[in-house]
Amino acid sequence: MSIDGEMTIFGVAAQYLRKSEKERTEAQTRPFDSKTACFVSDEKEMYVKAEIQERADGKVSVKTADDRTLAVREDQVFPMNPPKFDKIEDMVMMTHLHEPAVLYNLKERYAAWMIYTYSGLFCVTVNPYKWLPVYNPEVVQAYRGKKRMEVPPHIFALSDNAYQFMLTDRENQSILITGESGAGKTVNTKRVIQYFATIAVSSDKKKEAINKMKGTLEDQIIQANPLLEAFGNAKTVRNDNSSRFGKFIRIHFGATGKLASADIETYLLEKSRVTFQLRAERSYHIFYQLTCNKKPELIDLLLITTNPYDFAFISQGEISVKSINDAEELMATDEAFDVLGFSSEEKASIYKLTGAVMHYGNMKFKQKQREEQAEPEGTEVADKAAYLMGLNSADLLKSLCYPRVKVGNEYVTKGQNVQQVYNSIGALAKSVYEKMFFWMVAKINQQLDTKQSRQHFIGVLDIAGFEIFDHNSMEQLCINFTNEKLQQFFNHHMFVLEQEEYKKEGIDWEFIDFGMDLAACIELIEKPMGIFSILEEECMFPKSSDTWKRKWSPSYKRRTISCFKSRP
Repeated sequence: MSIDGEMTIFGVAAQYLRKSEKERTEAQTRPFDSKTACFVSDEKEMYVKAEIQERADGKVSVKTADDRTLAVREDQVFPMNPPKFDKIEDMVMMTHLHEPAVLYNLKERYAAWMIYTYSGLFCVTVNPYKWLPVYNPEVVQAYRGKKRMEVPPHIFALSDNAYQFMLTDRENQSILITGESGAGKTVNTKRVIQYFATIAVSSDKKKEAINKMKGTLEDQIIQANPLLEAFGNAKTVRNDNSSRFGKFIRIHFGATGKLASADIETYLLEKSRVTFQLRAERSYHIFYQLTCNKKPELIDLLLITTNPYDFAFISQGEISVKSINDAEELMATDEAFDVLGFSSEEKASIYKLTGAVMHYGNMKFKQKQREEQAEPEGTEVADKAAYLMGLNSADLLKSLCYPRVKVGNEYVTKGQNVQQVYNSIGALAKSVYEKMFFWMVAKINQQLDTKQSRQHFIGVLDIAGFEIFDHNSMEQLCINFTNEKLQQFFNHHMFVLEQEEYKKEGIDWEFIDFGMDLAACIELIEKPMGIFSILEEECMFPKSSDTWKRKWSPSYKRRTISCFKSRP
């Protein structure tokens, strides 16, 4: 059967997965001179196509595709692969494997909307920022039970490989998805879950649906994502739907490979976003879903308005995102609550706590005359927040202005000035939101635990992406640190160990450093007497301040400068 004939099983997705037979034939007959065709370094484009004119005195004269004549060094010239390797599916098959060849191949495939490409053990994905029909049901079935090299590159191929290895080797498997913010990690995580929920569907769905409002296990696993995204995702400078927490999802299977249960572990929720956002950012999606007025009954229930600018905690940045329809997302969130078996009371309680957090940001306090003590400037907002949390308004205000602290074995009441009260409100809002989020995750796990017999699991790690802002929170430092640790693990197991195998087998190979030079930065942060260690020690003292900075010795400063110095 021809290549085009084999691709019919993928339906309309075929053109986004593999080159046509006509394109392959044309590439093989295209004129090509391997001695002169090359890539050269370029300030604007990074690398451009060129032809070598002559070599002399360590310099190479080349003519670029746009008719420029350049004189470059030998180390700035890279041999080009023959046209038959254009848009190749696995880049390790290239004759010349170097940075410009990799970038050119990814660029050409991306231009044809072929977003998945193999590079040996890796599957590289370039985010298309648009919908493509490569996840349709017929595509799922086309990858089922296929070996990786029998089908075009796809996240489904990796998922099926992990599933088959789990069944044959009887060992747990893990899929690690890394990348910067906006690279498409969360989307691909959802596609992995979609694949397993489709191919490993339980044979008896009726027993799993306890009532009409609660969905099957497959439905619940899929619906957990929109719910977690509503409360854990937000717009950042680089990504309209950035995960501001990490999650490790375990999909459990029975002895026969059927879906048995699932559970979710969450990490590093960015609490600071609840009370603060940069100008080009937004807080968590749920706040803007609630104010969109798609469900007017929620406006009345939460005692809020439809204008996000009425709430200080959620209006410091942007309040709308072009790529997100908050009204539609609210309906998806509300439906997810039902599918996951949340009762109407539990759902209302979560909405109320979210509304209370919004009201906390509007509470006002003033300083008493001739005293440093703070007092409420009106009680209307506090009444709303207290009502939504089931508290007494007077008790709430008293605990903020005159908190009880434990001294030895006794509790004493201490006064607070205005700034201290505002700090307490911010801490309270972040703590309420965090505990609500973790309770919601625990409730989801409770629903996903079907008590069925389970043999092995496939884990999928989706961590918040690496980002650098003008002002970086402690959470962002932890997120970036975790990403770098994962990248070092990734590099070590996939590059360093692989190159060591080459040496053992006597293959002529020049060792390549894949970013392991950042190990010094990681040690500076995590080692004993590192940043985290000294910061934790300082936080244990009462009335902690920035005095921990003075603990940095000149040697630490030198290490810091060398670690964070920009690369050429």
